Amino acid sequence: MKIVCIGGGPSGLYFALLMKQAHPAHDITVIERNKPYDTFGWGVVFSDATMDNMRIHDPQTAAEIQQAFNHWDDIELEIKGQRIRSGGHGFVGIGRKKLLNILQARCEELGVKLVFEMEAQGDQDYPDADLIIASDGINSRIRSKYQDVFKPDIVVRPNRYIWLGTHKLFDAFTFAFEKTEHGWFQSHIYKFDDKTTTFIVECPEHVWLAHGLDQADQEQSIAFCEQLFAKTLGGAKLMTNARHLRGSAWLNFQRVKCEQWHTFNGNSHVVLMGDAVHTAHFAIGSGTKLAIEDAIVLANLFRSHGQTRDVIPGVLAQYQTERNVDVLRLQNAAWNAMEWFEVCGERYCDQLDGPQFMYSMLTRSQRISHENLRLRDARWLGEFERWFADRAGLAVPAERPAPPPMFTPYTLRDVTLKNRIVVSPMAQYLAVDGAPTDYHLVHLGARALGGAGLVFAEMACVSAQGRITPGCPGLYAPEHLAAWRRIADWIHAQSDAKFGIQLGHAGAKASTCVPWEGGGIDHPLPEGNWPLLAASGYQYLEGVSQTSQAMTREDMDAVTAQFVAAARMADEAGADWLELHCAHGYLLSSFISPLTNTRSDAYGGSLANRLRYPLEVFRAVRRVWPQGKPISVRISAHDWVEGGITPADAVAVARAFKEAGADMIDCSSGQVSKKEKPVYGRMFQTPFADRIRQEAGIPTIAVGAISEADHANSILAAGRADLCAVARPHLANPAWTLTEAAKIGYTPQPWPKQYRAGKQQMESIFQRERAQAAQAQASAARAAEA
Repeated sequence: MKIVCIGGGPSGLYFALLMKQAHPAHDITVIERNKPYDTFGWGVVFSDATMDNMRIHDPQTAAEIQQAFNHWDDIELEIKGQRIRSGGHGFVGIGRKKLLNILQARCEELGVKLVFEMEAQGDQDYPDADLIIASDGINSRIRSKYQDVFKPDIVVRPNRYIWLGTHKLFDAFTFAFEKTEHGWFQSHIYKFDDKTTTFIVECPEHVWLAHGLDQADQEQSIAFCEQLFAKTLGGAKLMTNARHLRGSAWLNFQRVKCEQWHTFNGNSHVVLMGDAVHTAHFAIGSGTKLAIEDAIVLANLFRSHGQTRDVIPGVLAQYQTERNVDVLRLQNAAWNAMEWFEVCGERYCDQLDGPQFMYSMLTRSQRISHENLRLRDARWLGEFERWFADRAGLAVPAERPAPPPMFTPYTLRDVTLKNRIVVSPMAQYLAVDGAPTDYHLVHLGARALGGAGLVFAEMACVSAQGRITPGCPGLYAPEHLAAWRRIADWIHAQSDAKFGIQLGHAGAKASTCVPWEGGGIDHPLPEGNWPLLAASGYQYLEGVSQTSQAMTREDMDAVTAQFVAAARMADEAGADWLELHCAHGYLLSSFISPLTNTRSDAYGGSLANRLRYPLEVFRAVRRVWPQGKPISVRISAHDWVEGGITPADAVAVARAFKEAGADMIDCSSGQVSKKEKPVYGRMFQTPFADRIRQEAGIPTIAVGAISEADHANSILAAGRADLCAVARPHLANPAWTLTEAAKIGYTPQPWPKQYRAGKQQMESIFQRERAQAAQAQASAARAAEA
């Protein structure tokens, strides 16, 4: 085949040499606009795994890179006068120029033609090419030419950064943070050869503007950065190799991803590669990794399918399918890391102490979990867990390891939870005329024995009219109080868990079927429906649900009195914790969201007005609820509908409840409108808890797709939330907390005395599984080396 690579970056060069190595008869040319053995940029970073991949596919190139690269395991943090270091992270750094020189030399050795100082105008210049690799970078002309085909999605991010270098050598990948009168700056620092270190300085746009850096030339910007990071640099100078750029050389990162990766121009097949088709933020250093692995996958597909023109369409289609999954996974991780650096000045730098800031930074991409950190650096994590336990008021003897974060106590007002795991309120639909039954005693009792620190019952409705279904429990009659007291007494007598009651009113989502009866969930009852109240008149299911009545002042007063009476009953029943349900489109939520509140009086319009009635209810409840007991508020932190509540709004909502006396915000989302388009994934609602905790300054509960101890420990350790509510896993396994303790090898976790024989057996089973997994991993590693 005749192959032309437009752009002599890592992807184009590496693909060219792999193809020439596999089939020397190929006629391959790389077109590069720069001079021979010349390049711009400083060092590049990729992981040990990428190097292993290169060793498999071209040992000679990998060996030369290995001789030139700088390998380090440690990450070091400098912030607020503290210096913290963690090891085991495994990075490789090499000068971009050196990397390209090695690839260029290898190409020439194999017979690839390198054409320098030629500005390729596009694919039309090579009509006789069978395959054109558009590896022409982030500003790809070819991608722009065929943008209707490739459908690029290019997002310009708000932070400003400048790519500099220094001759001071650092022995760890270093992140230094400095605060000015206008905000925080951070630097990303790594050595890439025996003389030079990359030094990237980054800050938010408003901080950059406040310092007048938009008016600074390169020399002035360098002088500013030298002064700002003088302690880190220790007198060393910064330098630039971007003299070809006009102005200050501060840039905005552009995230690129394309819907389509390849096309046929009538003569040649054209495929995008490297930064032309996708970019990953430098916060996780994966741009070069993506480029190299693009080349490897495409070259391997030609090896498998053949080295002829007729296989090109199928190969390119499979290339996109295979790479898209890995690229999106890495781009998502890079996006998480990028967003962390974009908000860290506002959200973490001032709020978190050094050790927790370090943990948050290490886990910013959400690819590294708590137990993964233990594998990387058990000593550092052990010290961090001891620090975390100490902050939780837990004195751990020096000879014993500290517990993982989820097993540390948590105190709010006069209530101390034995650990950070909450059984989330989950509707069971088996109450009789609002009264919980023996089923609820068994259901909630089993979860109390299962190890969680706090067990919430499903939403207790404050009136018969406020029930979601006829099978939902309430707290509005004497028999309800007696039934709840029986459950609370049993939990307190038989376990050391605390018992929580969530109060709510279903509003426009009331008078519906039990999910397994009639029309199913959210559908109105076949008969016997009752009138609905909400902030405004609307149907939750358009054309299906009853239409709610907009509440009058008289209605508001009556419902407020119902909440107050229910709160008094909850206290009499023995509940340790109260939660006010202001989420999921129920009555109080219907006031907060503009999607369901269309009022024109003092209770509609602005967010402050929409919060007025929920806050009235909260204050009335707080006045009668004992001062020594906590109240949390569950909110929908995102409506997932344009025009609805956003995460930024949720911070304002949380602040308002905090000012009214709320102790904690339970951060859920959605279920306000059927037009919602939520983005699901593991721990998908945790970012809301994180943002509210840091920006509103109130403790939070994270909830949603938290399914294993690793999730909970990572959330808590990073300070993204104070408690983790686990829902569906507790339906599958009432002893989820005890099981997860055994799974991660935390044997000090106490069990009910009646179950201790099961504890020993379960711990032995998981210990054996961990040993077998470690043995299999070691065998696989030895096989790979052989």
